[in-house]
Formats: sequence, C-alpha cells, structure tokens
Amino acid sequence: MIELLRTTTENKDFLNLIPLLDAELKISDGDNHSFYDQFNKLDTIKNVVVAYENKKPIGCGAFKFHKNKTVEIKRMFVSPLGRRKGIASKVLNELELWAKELGYTKCILETGKQQPEAIELYKKSGYAITPNFGFYENVENSVCFKKI
Repeated sequence: MIELLRTTTENKDFLNLIPLLDAELKISDGDNHSFYDQFNKLDTIKNVVVAYENKKPIGCGAFKFHKNKTVEIKRMFVSPLGRRKGIASKVLNELELWAKELGYTKCILETGKQQPEAIELYKKSGYAITPNFGFYENVENSVCFKKI
C-alpha cells in the first residue's frame, strides 16, 4: 500500500532519498551535473511529499514558490524498487493538490533530455513543454514544462 506524507525538507526519510536521487542525476547529467546541482539546494524548498510503500520511504517530490501564483516541482524521485507502480504520479498529483490548496495556480518544472522516463511522466500528467525558463533558458540539455 502506498501512503503519502506532506512534510518539509527536514524529514529524515526525504533527506535519505535525496542522495539516491543525486547519484542518479550525476550519471544522467554527466558533465553538466554541477550546473544543475546548484539549483537543487534544499534551502529554497519547504514543501515535500514522501511516498511510503509498506511503511518504507520509496519516493519523494517537492515544490518551491515562484511569483505569479506559480510553484516549481523539484526533487522528484522514486527508488528503482518502486518504479512502474504509479508512485511518481501519486507524488506529483499530491504536490499539485497541495500547491492548489495554498492558492497557486500554475506548476512549472525542468528535467533533462537524458531522463526520458521523467519526460514521459510529465507529458502523461498533463504538462506541456514550454520554452526554457529562468536558469535553464539557454541550456540545451534542459526540457521545461508547465501545467495550468
């Protein structure tokens, strides 16, 4: 059974999942990892969802606030043992619901071209590719999405 917990970046289960995410990103990002890593610091993120399967942390996601009633989805991850079970979709849906409850009307996010599973998840979840925003504006390896 999958359970979702709304929490903060101080949650120990979230903090234990992040190194696993970063290890995967280091491989998929290759030489660009240091560039991307600078935008994933937890000091700008407060809202976190952790997914549990049979009481064990298996996935996570977060969002940070932007202007104009917009949140940016960050730190999406499901451990390899939990993949292909719909956990990422559940985490993403919970993040969107939470943001909406807080009065935010638009979600944006960035992922890398080397992450086809993430791209497919976001397309399947109703996100549309948009011109790269902010720090990713001129980054060829980035794919940015939005959902209104």
